[in-house]
Amino acid sequence: MSLFNYKAIDSKGRNQFGSLDAVNESDLEIQLSRMGLDLIKCKFVAEKRGLFGDGVIRRIDLINFCFHMEQLTRSGVSIIDGLVDLRDSVDQASFRRIIGQIIDDIEGGMKLSQALAEHSKVFDDMFGQLPDVFLSLNEMIKWHDELINTTKKLLIFPAFVSAVVMGVVAFLMIYLVPQLVSFIEGIGQELPAHTKLLIATSNFFVKFWYLFLFVPLAVAATIKLLVSVNDEARYQVDAFKLRVWQIGPVLQKILLSRFANLFAMLYKSGIPVLKCIEITEAATGNEAIRYALSKARDEIQEGKGVSTSFRNTGLFPPLVVRMIKVGESTAHLDTALLNVSYFYERDIKDSIEKVQAMIQPVMTIVLGAILGWVILSVMGPVYSSISNMAI
Repeated sequence: MSLFNYKAIDSKGRNQFGSLDAVNESDLEIQLSRMGLDLIKCKFVAEKRGLFGDGVIRRIDLINFCFHMEQLTRSGVSIIDGLVDLRDSVDQASFRRIIGQIIDDIEGGMKLSQALAEHSKVFDDMFGQLPDVFLSLNEMIKWHDELINTTKKLLIFPAFVSAVVMGVVAFLMIYLVPQLVSFIEGIGQELPAHTKLLIATSNFFVKFWYLFLFVPLAVAATIKLLVSVNDEARYQVDAFKLRVWQIGPVLQKILLSRFANLFAMLYKSGIPVLKCIEITEAATGNEAIRYALSKARDEIQEGKGVSTSFRNTGLFPPLVVRMIKVGESTAHLDTALLNVSYFYERDIKDSIEKVQAMIQPVMTIVLGAILGWVILSVMGPVYSSISNMAI
């Protein structure tokens, strides 16, 4: 999308000046015509970019896109006219540019699915496969957006408490304990093992405090680099995410719920089972789950049943597999998968509530244990010295 300064004339013959984002001069002329203006001349100003490049396409933009496409397909408006209207109403420049490119591709002879596939980072395969079910996509993205917000709330609290705990520990080990070391050693008694361990830990923090800042950053950067260039590393990291205590199982349920919802929508639209699984593999966003679904797809291709193949992945609990088996035997697999999605959705809400209820006492116990260790290590020798003086 480029920025143009223009001079135009309205229906009363008055000159109008302004600026507009457009793909090219023809696009600018069309936009002005829709505003009741005739282009006289224009001047290219600059390529329209965000502060940090093209910017990230927000989920709210995708939700509006799906709703708009669903409405225009329902009302019989042509794809080109609908996309032009949508482009003119979008605020985000990077998304306007993408829609403008889609319009150009369609006018150049591409199908909608092919034009969307040119922007795979923004539109998953499901967008190109389902131009006639944008309402379902709209509802699914809304639900996914709510789920992500709920998950963020779940993670924000433990992250905040962990930061507080780390701050307290750093204060104790770097500042408070060194102040007490000379006092403890001046007592003149043999120090217990836990006090020696506290002093050694404090000395390590004082000497190598920078490691606690730079090592995590270096590890995170290394993992990010490996994940971006190595498939095995990406698989191992994604598999680890699913094993993280309390958080991993909830994440797995979220991803499987998204898979079931999308699979049901694809299957209901008439897409074959193998193609449905192929599309949903990329949409899960987790390499470990994608690999398991790929194995299930291979087994189905070899002639095994859908429920049997899903059971062999080890991802789905027996109840879910049984639900899929019933849907497979009754030729209502889409209904069964929607039930699976509903099952996971309710289970996710319960699991998140349980994790939120568990995190606070766990963090409290951890912080209490650390404070108790410091107090015991400092006051123990003092109490022992006073006892010996009394004797």
